[in-house]
Amino acid sequence: MHTRIIGLFVFLLTATFLHADRLVLVSASYGKNILAITEANGDVIWSHKTAGQAKGHAGHHDVHMLSNGNILFHETWQDVKEITLGKKIVMDYDCATANGNTGKGVNVHAFSRLANGDTQIVESGVGRVINVNRSGELKHSFNLKPGGTQSSRWARATPQGTLLVCSEQPGVVTEYDKNGKVVWDYLIKTRVYGAMRLKNGNTLIASGSGNSVVEVTPEKKVVWEIKGKVPGTNIELKWMTCLQERANGNFIVGNCHAGPNNPQIFEITRDKKVVWEFNEFELVGNGLACWQVLDGKKAKALRSQLAALR
Repeated sequence: MHTRIIGLFVFLLTATFLHADRLVLVSASYGKNILAITEANGDVIWSHKTAGQAKGHAGHHDVHMLSNGNILFHETWQDVKEITLGKKIVMDYDCATANGNTGKGVNVHAFSRLANGDTQIVESGVGRVINVNRSGELKHSFNLKPGGTQSSRWARATPQGTLLVCSEQPGVVTEYDKNGKVVWDYLIKTRVYGAMRLKNGNTLIASGSGNSVVEVTPEKKVVWEIKGKVPGTNIELKWMTCLQERANGNFIVGNCHAGPNNPQIFEITRDKKVVWEFNEFELVGNGLACWQVLDGKKAKALRSQLAALR
């Protein structure tokens, strides 16, 4: 017992040192209804209460810290908003009624800010990817592949300028070029949530209901996987959601609906060693699907922006 306590102390001390310049942006709903920035250890340094079920179902499924210090988020599956750190809403796009969607069953689970300042939104249900400017004017669009693939979840751009779109039914990751041509896909056969293109050219996939994270080559060979439980730990994998790749090759993984005894986010090495855990159940509850971890210069810049508000 004494040895285990010492080992845990060393782990916590090491983790604190290694992640001293880390901040975590979380967007949690399912009763918590909060947008927050925390330290690596979970201490809240900024927060904003979102509307929650007062505006309908509000399962937050995407969030982005923008380079200007604003946050791109949503309160429901029919809006995309931008808020300043001073808590002023500077963009409020209504996906349910804008650009021809009135009366259609649209819901949104993925969006991002493009380099030219436009916002890209993946319209699930209607099956369309759109780019809109700050006034909400449609600048570009393409249709998702017909069928269940039009009901999408996370979407992320690749370094090649394509877009990886995840669809729960039939459980497929589809890669589109800028005009909507399918250039690659991977059928994982689970209610897949997230996928990203790695620096080595492979694709990392968070399988959602598959309780796993898998890395596949362009030839669709699985070369890395964790499933059910992280080896050598007590961490149970549940609804796997967001993903990040660190410069050192580690993966940061979202573990949603896993209960209070499991981290909602953790960092894992290539040899499957967990080197950081984020378990703030009281803050985010059991529904933290989307988040963003900021390290190094990005974290320092955000700290400076927050300090300027004081």
